[in-house]
Amino acid sequence: MKVGRKRSMALFAAAGLFGVLATRAVLAEASPKCSSAEHRRFDFWSGDWDAYDVGGADKPVARAHVDIILGGCALREIYEQEDGVVGQSFSAYDASRRLWHQTWVTNRGTLLQIDGVFQGDALTMQGARLTAEGRKEVIRGVWKPEGAGVRETADTSIDAGASWKPLFDLRFRRHSDATAARTSSAAAGDARIVAALDTEYQAAVARNDAAGMDRILADDFILVTGRGKTYTKADLLNEARTADSNYEKQEDSSQTVRVWGDTAVVTALLWAKGTRGGKPFDYKLWFSDTYVRTPAGWRYVFGQASLPLPPS
Repeated sequence: MKVGRKRSMALFAAAGLFGVLATRAVLAEASPKCSSAEHRRFDFWSGDWDAYDVGGADKPVARAHVDIILGGCALREIYEQEDGVVGQSFSAYDASRRLWHQTWVTNRGTLLQIDGVFQGDALTMQGARLTAEGRKEVIRGVWKPEGAGVRETADTSIDAGASWKPLFDLRFRRHSDATAARTSSAAAGDARIVAALDTEYQAAVARNDAAGMDRILADDFILVTGRGKTYTKADLLNEARTADSNYEKQEDSSQTVRVWGDTAVVTALLWAKGTRGGKPFDYKLWFSDTYVRTPAGWRYVFGQASLPLPPS
């Protein structure tokens, strides 16, 4: 369990995190001495977790791994905090005392031993330790399943439990779930950036803004038209500089952006209207633009256009 956590969860923190269900191997080797329903009540604590401060930033403050070991007779936790604190704990149901027990140690030389019982689906354990000033301090922690995760709270008392002060409040999310959420959020942000960049590119084309196009196009850019003709970056920049085409319209609609890591594809319906070489043109076509993330930012690397659509 972790102790001393505003921004630094030094002691007490780890014991309350977690929930990986016992593996088949563990179940197959289950000890008959630890097969009661009470022995299984804390299994929700096992798992691979990211820990977050409740009410804080949506950024993990620690990582924890809790495994069911010794044929289901104990849970072992390995806890790694963002500020360098590393701890391990062992938790087990002591049938002789009808109490849950946990021993927690850290790489800072901290030791805490706590005992407790379940009330409903929440496990409360507490124990005493001496502070650096030599005062006796009681630490109380509560672990409770919360949705697909675990909520752990801790309080401290220096008057033998007559009054308590909050120590920390943590929410544990499955590491895979947290990673997926961060990935989804990052992809949504990338999609907005690429969508704006592609719109900016079309506007630069409409203005014959060669400098703006040059900034967005990759040096090895290739465009393939619906008739199979190809254009390089140099071809498009030369056309813009000579202003051979003048646009009344160069607009996208039905824009969709899909992001896969460092690659994004924009699909949209383009309406182009104006004159080229003094001759009018007015058409709509579908295109797919591929962007790749580079050290300098997203760059437009490949474009493919359909044939002009029949007039509607």
